[in-house]
Amino acid sequence: MITARSRTLLLTASLLLTGCSGGAVATTHATPATPAEKAAGEPGETPAHNPAETPAHAPAPADAIPGLGPRTLAQIPPTTRQALVVTGRDRDSPDSTVVLYRRTATGWTAGPAWPAHNALRGWSGHHMLDDLRSPVGVFTLHDAGGLLADPGTKLPYHRSGKFTAPGTGFEGESLAGSFDYVVAIDYNRDPGTSPLDADRPLGARRGGGIWLHVDHGGPTHGCVGLSEEHMRDLLRALDPAWRPVIVMGDRASLAV
Repeated sequence: MITARSRTLLLTASLLLTGCSGGAVATTHATPATPAEKAAGEPGETPAHNPAETPAHAPAPADAIPGLGPRTLAQIPPTTRQALVVTGRDRDSPDSTVVLYRRTATGWTAGPAWPAHNALRGWSGHHMLDDLRSPVGVFTLHDAGGLLADPGTKLPYHRSGKFTAPGTGFEGESLAGSFDYVVAIDYNRDPGTSPLDADRPLGARRGGGIWLHVDHGGPTHGCVGLSEEHMRDLLRALDPAWRPVIVMGDRASLAV
């Protein structure tokens, strides 16, 4: 009989091997804090390594996205024309809603709302390896990939047999097919590389391998899971010419 603890260990092991959250270089050994880690501040703050972040004094755009406060809006670069907003139900919830917005001459236009799963324990403004929380922040989206063939995205797409997720999830659900399609979220990674790339600019302790991927029907290790249909729709919609970003976090954090 598989216990809840056994399922958790299986999920953690499989994700560390394949990249989601822990990444291929994930380790449980303590490492000295890097300068970037020291600059990140105390838990609860926005991660320091955030390619989409703008200076704190930057004015918020005149147009707004529902649910996003002025500080969050100010982190969306003025050149960005696509913003994927992931709104968690609350800080400790694994349930969220995803909406793709496009900036037009008259403001932001919303696409359909898609249900999604985030990390088991919810959200953190200072994500750490194995904390089972998704990172809060605004991050760029550059790279995609998956086990299946490119469905027609304009993003660079890396197809590989290494996009596999064996084992079961936190609720006993199969992880098979979870990485059929993925989009790398530029948290603690080098943009312009495969989602499988193992480099962690902030160090392994800060986690990594945070992806958008196919929902397996339950909470994730740190990623955001969407249905396979919606992942295909997203991949076909994202356009690097529009400099897409993902705005992600619990409702209260995003409203700041």
